[in-house]
Amino acid sequence: MSEDILLVDKKDMVCTLTLNRPAKRNSLSPALLFRLADALNELNEDDDIRCVVIKGAGDKAFSAGYDIREIPNTPEDRERLQQTNPLPTGLKAVTDYKYPVIAMINGYAVGAGCELSVTCDLRLASEKSILGMPPAKLGVLYSASGMQRFINLIGLGNTKEIFYTGRLVDAQRALQMGLINQLLPESELEAVTYEMAAEIAGNAPLSVSNTKKGLELVLNYQSMNSEGQNLYSTMVEQCFSSDDMKEGQKAFLEKRKPKFIGR
Repeated sequence: MSEDILLVDKKDMVCTLTLNRPAKRNSLSPALLFRLADALNELNEDDDIRCVVIKGAGDKAFSAGYDIREIPNTPEDRERLQQTNPLPTGLKAVTDYKYPVIAMINGYAVGAGCELSVTCDLRLASEKSILGMPPAKLGVLYSASGMQRFINLIGLGNTKEIFYTGRLVDAQRALQMGLINQLLPESELEAVTYEMAAEIAGNAPLSVSNTKKGLELVLNYQSMNSEGQNLYSTMVEQCFSSDDMKEGQKAFLEKRKPKFIGR
């Protein structure tokens, strides 16, 4: 039997979901994202669990991002993906889960892995953690909902910095930006994370659940109109169908610096 790509462990009122692809630094494949969504949807029906911790297997990465080999290369593939896009499906399950979700970050949290951590309610990270958003180095335009998550968390200025430069930032800089809530020695990360999870799980469940729902409603009070959504979709397709995107993907797989030409 193949190794399970998502491990589920329930203890007391806390459930741990482990992204279990350590050989690929826990990169987010469509199968893993759908499994994550299914697990969280099932937990929504389990009243004995009142907090979830998401972590990556091993000590190298929370998640090194979306599995780049799974990025669709043709308009037809991208159109099919719009029907059941795995990344929004997985992230929506995190926001829709009725109780808080904590990201326990040890190592890399990059690209979609970084957005997954940002989508969680709280982020605790070890001192060796590295975070960042590299779409500009891959020639793609990130989703509007994804960028909005970063703006909501770290503000417009910091969002511009990490998206324009595509730089990876160390844990101390991530703390300064507000990308993480707490910075901890690696030896203390697990204990402090589960101490917080137990504290949350021990609070009044209706109060905690409604607080999460209320905060999400406030954040979604302003939304893009249909004209803006259509324009953004056009810009996304322009980037995804560009020669630069193909070069960015090829350079990533070949572990070299891309040569972008602006078309």
